[in-house]
Amino acid sequence: MESAGLSIGGIILFLIALYFVIKWGVKNGINQSMLFTDAERQKKFEEEMKQIEELTKKK
Repeated sequence: MESAGLSIGGIILFLIALYFVIKWGVKNGINQSMLFTDAERQKKFEEEMKQIEELTKKK
């Protein structure tokens, strides 16, 4: 390891930093996915409400 210019401490710090970068990326990806599905659900709900309103007005 010493011949590559990396110490054990440097490798450990790199792995810890890599862990947090991956953790942050996964967390943001999940949040983005949840926001997207929430937006889709809201849009579908609004469309269904419009259809219900149209049906009740026809009667």
